[in-house]
Amino acid sequence: MSPVGGSTAESASDPPPTLAATGLYSDFAARELAPGVLPFEPQYPLWSDGAHKRRWIRLPPGGTIDATDPDIWSFPPGTRFWKEFAFERPVETRFIERLPDGSWRFAAYVWNAEGTEAVLAPYRGVRRVAESSPGVPYDVPAVTDCRACHLGHPATVLGFSALQLSTDRDPLAPHASPPPPGAVDLAALVARGLVVGLPAPIAAHPPRVRAAGPVGRAALGYLHANCGNCHNRGGPLADLDFSLAVGADGEPQAPVSSIGRLARYRPAGSPELPRLVRGDPEASLIFRRLASRQPLLQMPPLGTRSADPVAVALVGEWIRTELARPRTPSATVLAATPAASLPEEELP
Repeated sequence: MSPVGGSTAESASDPPPTLAATGLYSDFAARELAPGVLPFEPQYPLWSDGAHKRRWIRLPPGGTIDATDPDIWSFPPGTRFWKEFAFERPVETRFIERLPDGSWRFAAYVWNAEGTEAVLAPYRGVRRVAESSPGVPYDVPAVTDCRACHLGHPATVLGFSALQLSTDRDPLAPHASPPPPGAVDLAALVARGLVVGLPAPIAAHPPRVRAAGPVGRAALGYLHANCGNCHNRGGPLADLDFSLAVGADGEPQAPVSSIGRLARYRPAGSPELPRLVRGDPEASLIFRRLASRQPLLQMPPLGTRSADPVAVALVGEWIRTELARPRTPSATVLAATPAASLPEEELP
């Protein structure tokens, strides 16, 4: 399998040819993590057709994360992230690294069936390396696909933020797993001095999605994690914002309203549809796109061949019940302000 870029020649910017050479493990055969490699578990994981995932970060020696902007953390050059995808066995491990010039490089490593080796995937990715479910193939993405998602958000790194690592974890978050032994969360990072500049109110009051009820909290958290990388206030799709920003001052910031607004996207043969309709999932284009896997209709558009049944049920229930109420608390991330002092506003 050729290295990223399709060439057999290595350069300073090429990722290592094997996962064993990336620094994840000190003993690859024994799967013993290298010193300084820390596991973590976001509270709102990305849906990847049911893959079981494990995640790790390693900062360079003496390196710290600048969290002055709690929504866009700045990582020092040399920071490395790994994410393993498994369907009964490991299938791929994705790798991103911040380079000395501040840019990020992306790579994926494909595991052999015996689990004894993982080698660098081609730049174009690899199709059908496994099945996510009977008859449903699983593909290792192209580097361009990695860039499309990660570079669609100002933070670049997805799933490692004040909200995702909050100790106030959402018990209804779809597909969330308990943090593994030794995992770091927001409090642990602050205590270890690995995060600096985090506004004191946020450190004192871990971020929490605020909604009309627990279903709304989980639904909005899911949309934040699975849609907010592209649909955020900092990009070209800002008019549909699912990024739940904490804000540097610790004050909640509500996303742009979407209730009753006609969507720019129109399904083939269909009239214009509103994004969200109170109490009616089937009339809400957001719900229909979440539930579909027709190539031109589905959302998210990349990285999944199967709709997430848990999320479809959750978002449908949110629209039918909590969103049906005419006035509800704003969809925000609660950081420093007590819930009782927040104004009543419409959900997005």
